[in-house]
Amino acid sequence: MADKSLTQSEIVSQLANATELTKVQVRGFLEAQSKLAYKNAKNGFTLPGLGKLVLVNRKARMGRNPATGEAIKIPAKRVVKFRVAKAAKDAIVGKKK
Repeated sequence: MADKSLTQSEIVSQLANATELTKVQVRGFLEAQSKLAYKNAKNGFTLPGLGKLVLVNRKARMGRNPATGEAIKIPAKRVVKFRVAKAAKDAIVGKKK
């Protein structure tokens, strides 16, 4: 299972086993957490130990069409980014030496 990501059902099952909650309770919690994150992302939403959802304004810029090499103007827009917490990065990648 190391070469593929967990499905939602697998995540719910593992969290239910780890917390002694029912699968229905865990699924409800994850849905409530998602709704809360969507609602508050514009102000920054932190998932403790994982990272933070932030809304970022990108400036307009010049780019290139990769097929033709023609210069194109890319308009300004707002994007959602996820900034990984240092603790999560260190746990996954390992600490710098």
